[in-house]
Amino acid sequence: MKLKSILVSKTLFNNRAVFRIVIWILVLCVGIIFQKEESEARLYIDITSPSMRKIAIAIPDFKSIGKKNEHSDLRSKLPGIISNDFDLSGYFRPLDKDSFIEGPQSGITGDTIHFKDWSVIGATLLLKGGYSCIGEQLKVEIRLFDVFSGRQLYGKRVLGSVEQSRYLMHRLGNDIMLTLTGHSGPFLTKLAFVGISSGHKEVYISDYDGHNVEQITQYNTITISPRFSPLGDKMIYTSFRNSRTMLFMHDMIKKSVTKISDRKGLNIAAAWKPNGRELALTLTVSGNPDIYLIDLTGKIVKRLTKNWGIDVSPSFSPDGNKMAFVSNRSGSPQIYVLDLITNKVERLTFEGHYNTSPAWSKLDRIAFAGSADGQFDIYSISPDGEGLYRVTHNQGNNEDPCWSPDGRYIAFSSKRTDGNHHIFIANANGQNQRQITFFNGDQLSPSWVQHFR
Repeated sequence: MKLKSILVSKTLFNNRAVFRIVIWILVLCVGIIFQKEESEARLYIDITSPSMRKIAIAIPDFKSIGKKNEHSDLRSKLPGIISNDFDLSGYFRPLDKDSFIEGPQSGITGDTIHFKDWSVIGATLLLKGGYSCIGEQLKVEIRLFDVFSGRQLYGKRVLGSVEQSRYLMHRLGNDIMLTLTGHSGPFLTKLAFVGISSGHKEVYISDYDGHNVEQITQYNTITISPRFSPLGDKMIYTSFRNSRTMLFMHDMIKKSVTKISDRKGLNIAAAWKPNGRELALTLTVSGNPDIYLIDLTGKIVKRLTKNWGIDVSPSFSPDGNKMAFVSNRSGSPQIYVLDLITNKVERLTFEGHYNTSPAWSKLDRIAFAGSADGQFDIYSISPDGEGLYRVTHNQGNNEDPCWSPDGRYIAFSSKRTDGNHHIFIANANGQNQRQITFFNGDQLSPSWVQHFR
C-alpha cells in the first residue's frame, strides 16, 4: 500500500451519526500496512475539513555528481523548482534551508544520510537529489525518504537538457504527488490569461506557476476571454476589430489562426463543449444577446437560450449535458443552469446581487464570482444549488475563476496586492492562495489546461 490508504470511520456526535472519510497518509507504509503505535509518524488529512495538515518536507541543495562541476547554479535552482511546486500544491510545507544542520559530507543515498539531522528540525519527508551535466545535457536523480524510518519512498532518474530543467522537475514533482496521494500534481499544466503589459489587452500563456510566459497575440487592440480546448491543442478568444467583436481559434500546435465567427453585433464569451467539436457563445443575430451552439467552422448548430434578458458566459458540465450561464432575466446578473436534454432552465444562485463568470469543474462544482457588498469574491456551489462555499474573503476584488484540469485547484484574478489584477491559484477549498503572476498591469481571465507538450 502506498501513502494513500483510505479509512472510512463512523463516529457519533450529539447522538447523530456522522460519516467522515479520512485519508490516512501513513508515512511508514511502503508496500504493506504497518500497525504501529501512536508515537510513530502518521499524518491525517481529513478531506471534509476546511483545512488540512501540511507535510513538512526538507529539500536541500542538489549534489553535483558529474565529473565536471558544470552549471553550478542548478544546485539550488533544481530543488527550488520542486520546492515551489510542493508549496503551491497545498499539501506540503517545505522547510527553510536556514534550519538545515546536515554536514556537506552527506550524500543522496540512504546509507550516507544521518536522518536524525532531519528529524530534529521537524522534517517528515526528505528529498535528496543529484545532477550531472555534459555540455547542455542534464541528468537528474532524486530520492524521497521517510525521515522517521529512513526508508526510501521514491526514486527516479530523468534525462533532458539544461533548458528543460523546469519541465524535468515538474515531471518529477507530479510523480511524487501521485506516489504520496494517489493523484498526480498540476505541475505540467498550462495557463492562458489576458495581460496588458504591452499597453493593449493581449493573450499570454505560462506554466501553471507563472513561469515561461509567452505572448500569443499581438493585435494591438482588445483581446479577451481565452479558452483552451479540452485537449489543449487549440485556443479561442474574442478580439475587437473595426468596432466589432470577432471570435478566433488559435491552433497551438500549428501556430495558425482561424476566424470562427464575425457576425454583426456580439461574438463573445465562447466556451468549448467537452467533445471539443462545438462552441457556445453569445450572439446578437436575432437582436437580443442569446447563447448559440456553433461548430468549428462557425456554423450555427442550435440556439440554446431565448429570453428577453442578456445571456452570456456559458460553461458546460463535464458530460456536456448541461450548461451554466449568466442572465439578468430576474433583474440582476445571476447563474442559471440549462439542461440541454430537456431544455429546462433553473436558477442556481440566489444570494448576492451580482453573480457572474461560472466555471464548471471536472469534479462537478461550479465556481463563480459574486458580489454582495460592492466587492467580488470567488464562490463555488454544487450544480443542484447546495453547498455554497466562499473561496475568497474580502481581499480586494476576486474574479474570473477557472478550475485546474483535475478540478482540485482554482485560478482567479485578484486585485489584492498592488492595485492591479494578478493571477492567483488555490486549493479548491480556498486554502493556500498564492500569487503566480507579477508583471506590470493587469492579468485577467485565466484558462487552465493539461500540458499539450
